[in-house]
Amino acid sequence: MSMADTQHQYNEFRSTIGGITVDGRAHSLSAWFVLALRLVIGFAFFYSGAEKLLGSFEAQSYLANVAATNGNPLEGVFLWMSQTPWFMDFLNVVVPWGEAAIGLGLIVGFLTRLAAFFGAFMMLLFYFGNWDMAHGFINSDFMYMLVFLSVAAFGAGRILGLDAYMEQYEIDGQPLLEKYPSLEYILG
Repeated sequence: MSMADTQHQYNEFRSTIGGITVDGRAHSLSAWFVLALRLVIGFAFFYSGAEKLLGSFEAQSYLANVAATNGNPLEGVFLWMSQTPWFMDFLNVVVPWGEAAIGLGLIVGFLTRLAAFFGAFMMLLFYFGNWDMAHGFINSDFMYMLVFLSVAAFGAGRILGLDAYMEQYEIDGQPLLEKYPSLEYILG
């Protein structure tokens, strides 16, 4: 196999933060794993949201009780949320609909980075809500947050997703992403 053939089997990436540069090569099959991450986390969130929408979701008892019983550093914040009626009304709508919308967006690959950002934000809140240091700082909520961030970082919506089409949609003869480069932060 020639060097040219080998190079086509890898995707190269590079990032510099704070003067530190990291380089990497991912095998071309990694695109399938990134797609799998997007679909799996999308389905999990869509299912969780749909289950809450079809059931009788109510966040008050969770917020009032779970944070106070596990040494949570945000216990006061969760207690305030549980005792604030307008905030409870807001959460009782935004949590199930948000989970369903995030999941659906990831499944079809539409507004993928935006959906992944809000998914990661929800997982950060769940991380503190389900605070448990029995096994250290890393738990399933933390890992889900990293999956959402990975989906966003790899631009997973460009892999068999609607974002790939949206980015190339032409406005005045120019692809959407070229005309509005800041959309890169919510598409992809």
